[in-house]
Amino acid sequence: MNIGGYGQRPMQVPQSPSSSAAPQQFQTSPPAAMGHPPISPPGQQPPSLGSPPPMATIGSVTAPPMGMSGPPGPGVHQPPLGPQGYPQQPGSPMSGPYGAQMAGPQSGAFPGGFPGGTAQMAGPPQKKLDPDSIPSTTQVIEDDQAKRGGQVYITNIRGQVPPLVTTDFTVQDQGNASPRFMRCTTYSFPSTADLAKQCKVPLAAIIKPFATVPKNETPLYIVNHGETGPIRCNRCKAYMCPYMQFIDGGRRYQCGFCSCVNEVPVQYFQHLDHMGRRMDLYERPELSLGSYEFIATLDYCKNNKPPNPPAYIFMIDVSYNNIKSGLVKLICEELKTLLDRLPKEEGAETSAIKVGFVTYNKILHFYNVKSALAQPQMMVVSDVAEMFVPLLDGFLVNFQESRAVINNLLEQIPDMFADTNESETVFSPIIQAGVEALKAAECSGKLFIFQSSIPTAEAPGKLKNRDDLKLVGTEKEKTLFQPQRGVYEQLTKDCVAQGCCVDLFLFPNQFVDIATMGDVPSHTSGSIYKYSNFQVEVNGQQFLSDLRRDVEKSIGFDAIMRVRTGTGFRATDFFGAIYMNNTTDVEMAAVDCDKAVTVEFKHDDTLSEESGAVMQCALLYTTIGGQRRLRIHNLSLNCSSQLSELYKSCETDALINFFAKSGDQLVFGCTYEKPNALKVE
Repeated sequence: MNIGGYGQRPMQVPQSPSSSAAPQQFQTSPPAAMGHPPISPPGQQPPSLGSPPPMATIGSVTAPPMGMSGPPGPGVHQPPLGPQGYPQQPGSPMSGPYGAQMAGPQSGAFPGGFPGGTAQMAGPPQKKLDPDSIPSTTQVIEDDQAKRGGQVYITNIRGQVPPLVTTDFTVQDQGNASPRFMRCTTYSFPSTADLAKQCKVPLAAIIKPFATVPKNETPLYIVNHGETGPIRCNRCKAYMCPYMQFIDGGRRYQCGFCSCVNEVPVQYFQHLDHMGRRMDLYERPELSLGSYEFIATLDYCKNNKPPNPPAYIFMIDVSYNNIKSGLVKLICEELKTLLDRLPKEEGAETSAIKVGFVTYNKILHFYNVKSALAQPQMMVVSDVAEMFVPLLDGFLVNFQESRAVINNLLEQIPDMFADTNESETVFSPIIQAGVEALKAAECSGKLFIFQSSIPTAEAPGKLKNRDDLKLVGTEKEKTLFQPQRGVYEQLTKDCVAQGCCVDLFLFPNQFVDIATMGDVPSHTSGSIYKYSNFQVEVNGQQFLSDLRRDVEKSIGFDAIMRVRTGTGFRATDFFGAIYMNNTTDVEMAAVDCDKAVTVEFKHDDTLSEESGAVMQCALLYTTIGGQRRLRIHNLSLNCSSQLSELYKSCETDALINFFAKSGDQLVFGCTYEKPNALKVE
């Protein structure tokens, strides 16, 4: 199960790690005609069509399998697919540049795959479930693939349950974010807090802001509002989205989250049509799409300065174990070709990411690989207690410019340490060195650390063997899985503040304290890879496959995420490879296409069944080209006072993701207390 995503199996749609997820510049194109039929925003529901699919009986409750959605009923016509795989709308006068028009309002019907279906609670609840009545997991998956596989999933219906993550489908964004970006545990929120307690279903959303967009789907559009920046609500600071209602001839708009009435900036003014919608509705992605990006102004940058392109630093453990196993030679040979495939911006010929190299055992070796040099230069730092970077110019370089010097270095490293007998290593100082290097270069970045053993050398962050078999099976066994804080807690804060993500590759032959060594990667949105008793012939291909994907995948740096909700409920808990200094802002040193954040919601007041529940995820990050952007994902859900409506709109994969992440936090005893600093009990 992939906890970073939604626990899904890989999709069958061909994907590209670099170009497919990259946004494309938005170009306006006026609508064909203005005499279009009524179109309502995605927060309203269109009429249900067809009859409900067969129900599965579980005990005394009649409901379809969780996470499933049935096919349309008789008489529903599936439009032919257009060139992009989206359904064409013949005769539609207002199709706009994003495909089909959005549906009109509806009342009194459930908008998912079970229109019109009702469930009755018959008699007292049974104490046991009949095993023969429980749906087969494989059968549910196969049925969903048969019914919804290969179809176009249009997001203009509020609260509709998406296909399962195991189903191959195409998404057409028409006002709500793709389920690749956001999935909820249920798509029909209970109206009251009492009903939420009664149903026992956690209210949560799994947000994967950098999810890979398949090639046959449209990349995210980029919106540039110039020096004024994105349009936001004056009260709740929500960004302009399809849930904003324009009034007073287009001079003001009412926020769909807090209901505050705001003035429309002069440069953003547009007249309304006879239905009260802006004339440029389909010319602006932020008014008609669920996901899009804003180009951020200098106000969103540190010190009001544009950020520099990020850097990748490769830190190789050259102790006896790694040299003897052949790992160091394998890494160096792979990097010669892998650095040509660094992620790059859409349309760019080469990557803007800079690279640097460090080798270490109980001391650190920095390398000057400036393009003007004939040979790389080594600089040794033996004082690991007070870590510093011995050079600035020549350490972080452009690979294309310094290719010859870097390849020369990678050929020499295995020979330089071929006769080493050093078995002790450090760990904390090398992370500190990476942070200091990024600080000196005034950029964010990522550290690739290849470590073979527990750090036992005399240095900050030295660890002891805690593998005590006497504790196994006792109450104190959980202490073996709790990290040793101290130096590593401060190191985590430094990494997040600098936008330094840490990826750890472990090659142990004996005990390593992963609970402690993995603490920094797990709070800087990094990844941990472990290869016990590594052998090049046995584990080499798996390691190289992991390394290639880790280097090539789409990624953003120095990210801050905030989830805003409509009135009546709010985000309370956050789970994932994140760090939080307060109760609202999720800080991530980096965010890539594999990382997801699980957000739990609680009621503040009664939710309206008419207006539903809306949420907005706003992610501020730095691109691999050094541009500051805001990625916005919007989602609207139904609200209901009927438990039957809630249960049949549940999403199984999102529920499993929530239980796994929240359970993991309980196992390791991590809690957030005011002021929301991480504490281990």
